[in-house]
Amino acid sequence: MPGRADEAVAVVIPAYQAAATIADVVSRSRRAVPDAIVYLVDDGSTDGTGERWRGKGATVLIHPRNRGKGAALATGIAAALQGGARVIVTLDGDGQHPPEEIPRLAAAVVSGGADLALGARARAGTMPWGRRCTNWLSAALASRIGGVAVPDAQTGFRALSRRIAEAIRPTERRYDYETAFLLAALAQGYRVHSEPIPTVYEGRPSHFRDWADTWRLARVFTRYGRKIVLGARGAGGAAAAR
Repeated sequence: MPGRADEAVAVVIPAYQAAATIADVVSRSRRAVPDAIVYLVDDGSTDGTGERWRGKGATVLIHPRNRGKGAALATGIAAALQGGARVIVTLDGDGQHPPEEIPRLAAAVVSGGADLALGARARAGTMPWGRRCTNWLSAALASRIGGVAVPDAQTGFRALSRRIAEAIRPTERRYDYETAFLLAALAQGYRVHSEPIPTVYEGRPSHFRDWADTWRLARVFTRYGRKIVLGARGAGGAAAAR
């Protein structure tokens, strides 16, 4: 990787009711990129998720009430941009994204080869069957929209260039935020790269609400109906590569 893996890198960790896992995630993130600034966004937790990390290796940002994962990501990304980050890595606070993979995921963005790098999980092994199905469908639709292969469209483990983080500001505030960000990036012709990462599921409860959040995701996809039906080329092609 050209340059240092942690050169002007910020790590954003949205978390809600994650007291059982957040210490491990923050500690491993700091070891993976020692010079990076870690932003922990506590999205209205009542279990002390963010309190124990004040002044202990992470910049803690707290929402007084739960506003949704997208809102937490928006808060963390805005803080990272204000802090001068050139590359912003996002990962979940529940331990399902291995922080040791941060340098490898960020490499494509640090080198200038991509604007958005996705940590792609395999649809096998420990991934629940229902998640495999929805993951496959969303990946297939995203690939149609962008005209490039997107093996995992639902991953929250991502590396963003500064310019894409400044340019794409979804208004969605829950799990649909990440989908809206990715589809906008694909439709606008930003360079999207996928990097295989381990698939980690260890029975931790998800805050994803099956019906309500699936409906929100579906609404985002419907904006790109023409590209889904005709493909990126048939719908006029994606914007010129940026």
